[in-house]
Amino acid sequence: MSTLIVIPVRGGSKGVPRKNLRDVGGKPLVVWTIEQALAVDGARVVVSTEDPELARVAAGAGAEVIDRPVELAQDTTPTEPVILHAMDVLAAQGYEPEHVVLLQATSPVRRPGTIARAVAQARDTGVDSLVGVVPQTPFLWWTARDGHGPTADFDVDHRPRRQELTADQMRYRETGSLYVTRPWVYRQRNNRIGGRIGLFVMDEVEGVDIDGPLDLALAGRTLAQMQQEGM
Repeated sequence: MSTLIVIPVRGGSKGVPRKNLRDVGGKPLVVWTIEQALAVDGARVVVSTEDPELARVAAGAGAEVIDRPVELAQDTTPTEPVILHAMDVLAAQGYEPEHVVLLQATSPVRRPGTIARAVAQARDTGVDSLVGVVPQTPFLWWTARDGHGPTADFDVDHRPRRQELTADQMRYRETGSLYVTRPWVYRQRNNRIGGRIGLFVMDEVEGVDIDGPLDLALAGRTLAQMQQEGM
């Protein structure tokens, strides 16, 4: 049972220049995700990038590097063609994994064992794709819905207390941190999600996504604290 872990990173970034190489908690951002991936027993860890400096850092951290074509490293490039390119490069070497794990380097906060647990859940449940999510309360509002004004996504007349909420009352936000997918979903659907879908519920702290400088600082503090506490 083989697992391919792909970490797509590129040199360009509008919000935070050279984001994937920025120092976060004492190491380049991308290295956090590489090290987490390498901790998964039996996984093949590859970084797909068009950037020579990122390639050197990734290789130095222990990942294989796939040279991504520049046309697949544009601001408008979706993630799926990048994953398919990596799959095709490895297929030409005779490597066909059971699952493909997509890890986003911009969501670096993951507890020890999170990725391995996600792969195990995908195998044990037999789903075709598994989506990393974090729980959140159902106290969500629409500015306008069905021709009406602001509308609650919950029963305002029977608002539960947060501590009384059950799992089926919660909502779950896709973190972008990780996806576990069978290869056929990428090849037939050109999508990381398809077929029978499962949710992998992550800890709330793992929902950090880096879009700007403040996110970088938050991620750095969170990762440093987790490392100190052995979390």
